[in-house]
Amino acid sequence: MVEEAYAIGQLAKTGWKPKRTIIYASWDGEEPGLLGSTEWAEEHAAELARKAIVYINSDGNSRGFLNVGGSHSLQHFVNQVGQNVTDPQTGVSVIERSRARHMVQGNKKITERSELPISPLGSGSDYTPFLQHLGISSLNIGYGGEGGGGVYHSRYDSYDHFRRFGDPSFEYEVALSKTAGRAVLRFASADIIPHRFADMTKNIRSYVNELKQLVETMRTETKHAENLHRMNSYVLAADPETTYFPPSPQSSVPYINFAPLENAVAQLDEVTADYDKSLNSALASNVELTSANLLSVNMLLQSMEQRLRDPNGLPRRPWYKHRIYAPGYYTGYGVKTLPGVREAIEQRNWEETSQQITLTAEAISRYAGGIEEAAEILK
Repeated sequence: MVEEAYAIGQLAKTGWKPKRTIIYASWDGEEPGLLGSTEWAEEHAAELARKAIVYINSDGNSRGFLNVGGSHSLQHFVNQVGQNVTDPQTGVSVIERSRARHMVQGNKKITERSELPISPLGSGSDYTPFLQHLGISSLNIGYGGEGGGGVYHSRYDSYDHFRRFGDPSFEYEVALSKTAGRAVLRFASADIIPHRFADMTKNIRSYVNELKQLVETMRTETKHAENLHRMNSYVLAADPETTYFPPSPQSSVPYINFAPLENAVAQLDEVTADYDKSLNSALASNVELTSANLLSVNMLLQSMEQRLRDPNGLPRRPWYKHRIYAPGYYTGYGVKTLPGVREAIEQRNWEETSQQITLTAEAISRYAGGIEEAAEILK
């Protein structure tokens, strides 16, 4: 991070100036509840809501492959950046090398797409208050997979260990500086903030389909368990010489109305296609947007992710306000997508499931409305 800031400082000495403010921050108190980043984000919440465009996080780093998680409106942007960074060990782009790893590991879907997918973010690092509390578009960037392991949070997690095993040549520290540095410079210099919403739409649709499949699976498993109870199979299959209590019967799984979510995603799909068409036309034409129009569209794009926030937050944890990404209530680091709906289903709270479907659909519709406004300005 220091090397990256130094490079941008050297660029500034030549007379270059960014169009937008760049802030570098090094957080203390990460492990006890992300204290450093959280207190800073909360203290500056109002200003960040008005002005912050993107938060780019880096945490662990070592020799290996590019790993990126974040807001899916930035997936296309990440691939553009990664295509311009060369992997120090193979000489190909870091995107090409990471795609190869995914394919070798059995990800067949990636062979059908030209871009490297990014992961949804749970928690465990300092992007949490920015993305999931304030609704600021965020990325988490790092390299790894070939630097060994087993020393995290131990006395052996030292500079000497990193120098010998993590990344002996420090080439992937340079690669991280080049990757994050390019991302910073492009966001700081772009005429139009580089969001593309088709990837977000695809991912939200896939999350809705996952929820529908989850309900169907639960219904099938519940019916199977009912049959086992009826035939006394649990007791008959148990060791008679051991005290055994069969699992309690569970209530049947009702048919859930996912129509509000499906309609919201259909609306998002339509406006996303319109935005892409309007943006491509604006970028391809020789007619420059007026400064007023640029300001208007960028103000919309700056606040777009905030439309996915619910001011009342998620059930039983109102601090988490993002309707698409959150750490699981019981999983900690692990992400839950469409968390309000997903966790209500997992807890078999069917009344809450319906409530959360409505609230999540409303957030997606707000997001779609902002994209539609931006498209109209670009036209």
